[in-house]
Amino acid sequence: MAATMKDLSRETGLGLATISKYFNGGTVREKNRVLIEAAVKKLHYVPNEVARSLKTQHSRVIGVIIPELSNAFITSIISSMEDILRKHDYAVIVCDCRSDPKREKDAVEFLLHRRVDGLINMATDTTGAHLKAPLASGIPVLLIDRLIESLRGKVSAVIIDNVHAASQAVEKLTGLGHRQIGLVLGSPNLYTTNQRLTGYLNALNEAGIKPTEEYIRYGDYTMDGGYQAVQDLLKLKNHPTALFVTNFEMTLGAMLALQHNGVRVPEDLSVIGFDKLELFGEIFPNLTLIRQPQLSIGRESANLMLNMLSNEESGCRIVTLTTELTEGSSVRPLKK
Repeated sequence: MAATMKDLSRETGLGLATISKYFNGGTVREKNRVLIEAAVKKLHYVPNEVARSLKTQHSRVIGVIIPELSNAFITSIISSMEDILRKHDYAVIVCDCRSDPKREKDAVEFLLHRRVDGLINMATDTTGAHLKAPLASGIPVLLIDRLIESLRGKVSAVIIDNVHAASQAVEKLTGLGHRQIGLVLGSPNLYTTNQRLTGYLNALNEAGIKPTEEYIRYGDYTMDGGYQAVQDLLKLKNHPTALFVTNFEMTLGAMLALQHNGVRVPEDLSVIGFDKLELFGEIFPNLTLIRQPQLSIGRESANLMLNMLSNEESGCRIVTLTTELTEGSSVRPLKK
């Protein structure tokens, strides 16, 4: 039979009120803390979290809703986020909505029924309608990677400077003499997609280059999408001399498409990819990349959520992190 709080009371000689105070995060005398923790270990006591949450109105659980669990960039963020939340005695429930707004809305309802203390969302629904219920309930909501314009001033967020990230890449290519620069973006209408497109257009404008609409393709942030986008670019009569691909999975697909078509990088085409992840080094070494600080995104998200839960964070705050251009050998100056 599982040990109970009464068993802990008998073992320690302490009252139930003192033991309950300890498990609910209250301050107890040091000697009492030592007694309780020794008894917990000896009796293999496991707290009844359901009962505790009903009493304290806190579940010690954070809900996380993401578009794709198979996405390496997203999983790296979750891992670093969870490490910090666990150290603060918070569990994490991750819901994969498969980039489907209906699934995302259902996930929000599921997590609310599980009485989560906070909600972290890499949003698929660009309207923000799915977050009305938690916001109305006063549950802390944190957006990561993607802002929702209609919720500005209502929720906090951790993002990267996507405009600067894209500008960095394109400025590198224009500086090497490239004027026909292909762009592979993610899903249309998403915040990150629009921001990276803006950065691309800004850099072209700075270089005095008129954008070519047929050089801009969408790959839905998937490897298949990146592959098909590059296939389409290579079919153009005047295909690009350089290529910028705006996420990890699409960069993998793009590089495979180039290999399958016998296109040499950088001899035939200069390429800048996105996200510095270990898998690149194994498959396509020495790629020039825009590196996102995914571990920092996870850490900042966890710490910001903890501050929101402890009421140390007043109002809404947007944390913007910067990217880094990692030099490789996949780009070269364009021959005159």
